[in-house]
Amino acid sequence: MTGLAQAADLAAKPDDIIAGRQAGYDVVSGMFAAMKATVESGGSVKPLAEGAKGIAAWGAAIPGMFPVGTETGHNTKAKAEIWSDRATFEKDAANLHDAAVKLAALADADDKAGFAEQWKATGGTCGACHRAFRAR
Repeated sequence: MTGLAQAADLAAKPDDIIAGRQAGYDVVSGMFAAMKATVESGGSVKPLAEGAKGIAAWGAAIPGMFPVGTETGHNTKAKAEIWSDRATFEKDAANLHDAAVKLAALADADDKAGFAEQWKATGGTCGACHRAFRAR
């Protein structure tokens, strides 16, 4: 197999990239649901630190999950503004990252009240990005 053929084999298809980002968002949604249940029950938030760190990592990865060529297909709800207003999109993803880093620190400290407030703020960063960049 030539180097060019190998590179072609390694290149992801747009539908695969879209499916990957949709799966990532599903995982984050599940983490947020588990966090909500813990916040509502008043349980220890310390076990949620790794999930918060995962959300932070996802925030950092989001821009790379939207390369040119993945604007359509695989039932994507991505709006064209992701590509036409890339700076704002990347800023919103960075806001999720930064909010989740704070969330993880509060979880590590088992600060239930602080975690509950930061959980709302972190969710707000998701909502802001969805309003601007996700079709309903």
